[in-house]
Amino acid sequence: MEPATSRAPRSRFVVWLHGLGDTGRANEFLADSFPTTAAFADARWAFPTAPTAPVTCNRGMLMPSWFDIHDAPITSVSVRDEEDVLRAVQSVHAMIDREIAAGTNPQDVFVFGLSQGGALGIASVLLHPKTLGGCAVFSGFLPFNSSFAVRVTAQAKKLQCGLQTPVLWIHGQADSLIPIKEGRDGIKFLRGLGMSCEFKVYDRLGHSLEYYELDYCQRWIEKILHRSGREGLIRRVSRNIFLCSNLFNSS
Repeated sequence: MEPATSRAPRSRFVVWLHGLGDTGRANEFLADSFPTTAAFADARWAFPTAPTAPVTCNRGMLMPSWFDIHDAPITSVSVRDEEDVLRAVQSVHAMIDREIAAGTNPQDVFVFGLSQGGALGIASVLLHPKTLGGCAVFSGFLPFNSSFAVRVTAQAKKLQCGLQTPVLWIHGQADSLIPIKEGRDGIKFLRGLGMSCEFKVYDRLGHSLEYYELDYCQRWIEKILHRSGREGLIRRVSRNIFLCSNLFNSS
């Protein structure tokens, strides 16, 4: 399913990218569980599902996966499949670009992601040719090897716009699957590019998504909308949930 092509002013658009082995449908509840805020009262949410593919760290088991993951837990020496990541980024960009072409302001587009979805979210906003509203990463990691960072950095600096998208990164000190060091290293890399990043750590949080993280994300969104002067651009108080069950469905 693709967004309508109307040129009328459109509400804010949120893409939620799930973690490894999950599905978009299983995350649809987040549209209603997300703390209510006037800025997102009429937001449309998209919950794409990753394609099914063999995953190396799970002994080649087939499961929904945005890109291959070679090791678990993920560390600085873990192999990253960058070409796989770039293919997934292109698909996310296509989804965002359809929304923008249909009349959504790029600064009203937000990308949220958990774990592997958070890693894809980072790559997607970093390499997008427009400044988006924001990116929230929950227990994520950088999907690039250090050698590939040079290529990403060069492309990002050439585009510039992606570097201006604000990022919130939330991580748990008790995360054993993606250790806190991955979060700290990721933030250091993004800040080194000149991106505006906020890093929030919860001492007892493991590799999971909790309500208080969404509450913090809401306050962060309100803050960046206030800074950009866009908090008043709210057109109605109803919520219309846009569902995209499969990002790679061409129908």
